[in-house]
Amino acid sequence: MNKHDEYRLLRTGYLEAKNVTKIHSHSFYYASLILPPRIQKAAYSIYAVCRLSDEAIDSSSPQSQVAGLNKIREKVAHAYSHKTIADPLGIVFQKTVRDYHIPQEYFNVLFTGMIADLTKNRYKNFNELYDYCYEIAGIVGLMMLSIFEYTSPEAKKYAVDLGIAMQLTNIIRDIKEDWERGRVYLPQDEMSRFNISEDTLREGRVTPDFKAFMQFQIQRAREYYTNAAKGIPLLKGKRVRFVSMAMTEFYKEILTVIEKKGYDIFSGRAYTTAAQKTVITLKILGKAIR
Repeated sequence: MNKHDEYRLLRTGYLEAKNVTKIHSHSFYYASLILPPRIQKAAYSIYAVCRLSDEAIDSSSPQSQVAGLNKIREKVAHAYSHKTIADPLGIVFQKTVRDYHIPQEYFNVLFTGMIADLTKNRYKNFNELYDYCYEIAGIVGLMMLSIFEYTSPEAKKYAVDLGIAMQLTNIIRDIKEDWERGRVYLPQDEMSRFNISEDTLREGRVTPDFKAFMQFQIQRAREYYTNAAKGIPLLKGKRVRFVSMAMTEFYKEILTVIEKKGYDIFSGRAYTTAAQKTVITLKILGKAIR
């Protein structure tokens, strides 16, 4: 392959990764625009592969789920091999994991969580749920940390905490959608403690017990965000730290939106609007200036 062909494939691959990110994660895409180009491209390539893996699990039939996930696993394994890759997204992904020395084990952990998603749809307690969140999201925090780079090994713990916090936020926000897919990512023992049955979820009843249950879940997610914030000063580069702060605040705002809706997650999906993101961004910049 000559230099011209290599450049063309890399350009195509990065554009594909950027489009996947832009379509499926407005918050991350919005925040990432300030990243240095080299880090931005690497982050998009990792996000795109993780997103395509997630989409495979959310497809309609078990057969297509397994087939889709196996296809992504092969793409990742191929990237870590010494074989030549012709697929543009595969090429930029391979370049990223090599340039930033991202361990293949991280992706093995991710796929373990995704495979579990095919067979497990209930969680007895938070310990079980935590393990799932680590495999699905905490490990992605470690992937991104490899790209962002850091000054102390302690940053790894905080990167995992941020991934856990974001996944807990997704779980709280998506209770209705997950129920419709036959999945309940809420600790069963905590549901019993707050008198929440699966009929409550099916019927979309925002009872006093359900509100108390949601308050408990939101408080725990916020505790993970608070702990994760300790890792931001350990990141290299002001723009990288800004993006981490922005993502933290964008996702935390979803919890605030749910509270303002009276914990009614059944009537509509909670999200952070463009206007809210702009306000959050200005607040972060204001703090930086001061």
